[in-house]
Amino acid sequence: MTLAPPAPPTSIDRLGETTTLAVSYLRVSTKEQAERGGRDEGFSIPAQRDANLRKARDLNAIVVEEFIDAGESARKADRPELMQMIEYVKTHQVAYCIVHKVDRLARNRADDVAIHLALKDAGVILVSATENIDETPSGMLLHGIMSTIAEFYSRNLANEVAKGMTQKAATGGTVGRAPIGYLNVHKRDELGRDIPTVIPDTDRAALVRWAFEAYATGNYSTSMLHSELVDRGLTTVPTPKRPAKAPGLSTIQQMLSNPYYKGDVIFRGARYDGLHEPLVSAELWYRVQNVLTAHQVSGEKTQTHEHYLKGSVYCGDCGSRLMVTHAKNGKGIVYPYFICAGRHSKRTNCVRQAMPIEHIERQVEDYYRRVQIPEHIVTALRHMLVRQFDDLHAANKAERHTHAVERDRLRGERRSLLHAHHAGAVPLDLLMEEQDRIARRLAFLDAQIDAGQIEYDQAKAHLEDCLALAGDMHAIYMSIDDSLRRICNQAFFERIHVYEVENADRVEAEPGEPFDTLLDPAVHAAALAYEASVRAGEDVKPADVASLNIDTWVGPVGLEPTTGGLKGRTRSPYKANFLAPQSLPEPLPAPQDGL
Repeated sequence: MTLAPPAPPTSIDRLGETTTLAVSYLRVSTKEQAERGGRDEGFSIPAQRDANLRKARDLNAIVVEEFIDAGESARKADRPELMQMIEYVKTHQVAYCIVHKVDRLARNRADDVAIHLALKDAGVILVSATENIDETPSGMLLHGIMSTIAEFYSRNLANEVAKGMTQKAATGGTVGRAPIGYLNVHKRDELGRDIPTVIPDTDRAALVRWAFEAYATGNYSTSMLHSELVDRGLTTVPTPKRPAKAPGLSTIQQMLSNPYYKGDVIFRGARYDGLHEPLVSAELWYRVQNVLTAHQVSGEKTQTHEHYLKGSVYCGDCGSRLMVTHAKNGKGIVYPYFICAGRHSKRTNCVRQAMPIEHIERQVEDYYRRVQIPEHIVTALRHMLVRQFDDLHAANKAERHTHAVERDRLRGERRSLLHAHHAGAVPLDLLMEEQDRIARRLAFLDAQIDAGQIEYDQAKAHLEDCLALAGDMHAIYMSIDDSLRRICNQAFFERIHVYEVENADRVEAEPGEPFDTLLDPAVHAAALAYEASVRAGEDVKPADVASLNIDTWVGPVGLEPTTGGLKGRTRSPYKANFLAPQSLPEPLPAPQDGL
């Protein structure tokens, strides 16, 4: 930005040849300084201008050009107005370059020397308005000393800022701008000191909470959630430079995975307990992470052809997802098909033919009928599981105490690690590795301790709900619409495989937890054996029944089903016995791609 000073004339043509000419260079480091007080130039630039003009009068010189870098750091030599000033003095007869202080030009010695040489080559003398710096030997000595001090100040300031940011994060403070749903504000303590802090944004916090709750249901993709939030009026926080606007899709994706919302502060890879108010519980945040993972695994996204089975059905031959396509016969009638994505993209050697969607729908409906638990087995399971739960509930109090002791120990270990890291004894990579290990274990312990607080009646009610669903799953599936069928498939099964058996399509599935156990024929047999033993007057425990180990899924959590996003566990699919092949419909036209 080039501005002419208001008082002296700026046209060289109107000046006599004996007039001494000068240029003035002004700079502030940040945009905020440049706009402080609601003025275009803030307060610092006018003060620098007045000092430079006074220095020009002392030199009997006239300032003919003024160059202002507003919001430019002195650590950068390629500032636009500085470059323009150097070009100006090369082509104009200028005697002096007046700066307020040497550090306005540069804060490292190399840049200072380069700028000074450029001015000297143009025949321009550098003059400081507030320091006794000129071309005399003493002035040059002072110039070198002040330039070195400026460079030290700049580098030391960067180190101090980094140390301050680390210390702020370690004490739970928010480093930088808070994410959407929060506001950076300033409060005053009892001593009148200005304290920057973060508070929930009353206009946006409720929408952020709703977004987490809605996404945790599994009913939304991130694009659907983004559209709904925009419709509900979610906007970014306005700033002096940027008005409020609808957030982008990437903002919503980052929001859902940001641990800040559950109370954590992450800085340089380390996790700290934040002082800000969490907008969501840790349990809800982890549920959202599991849904994000599940959607990535299932490949669910907005596509041209929608179907409630898409994302749940897989090719039984090669394991690839089944995708939707449409074929048109000679009369223009369109028929929908499932085709193997592995064969379609040539990623696999699969030779599976296209499958009419209507036929696969009926096969899935029949699978629900085949795996639905008969009423007498539901009764046996209920008796066995309630007894097992009673035994576990009795032992739960002692186990919770053990978990609480371990949790306190791990929290102390985490604090010791942070202190050791700040003291330089523990490198960052080891700190991150250990913090991750401790965080995973603490999450498990917190879940176990919190789950152990569930009221006994509530836990038994949840057990009854699971059994009721497993005993009525076919009727439920047949009575709901397509959108709810998608949710039903994702709730009961991790994957639904479509196999070709004797030239007919057959469906098998991998039940998700806890239905992988509830639908297991071996567990049914154990429940019936336990029921028979009790009726015979034998004093047996469920764990005494052969081939039964329900401790892995019935524990102090009160049968709370774990999420399907957990990694590292491989289950064999429960394969229901095939019934006699049903009659197939008349052949439909083949898809256009020949599959």
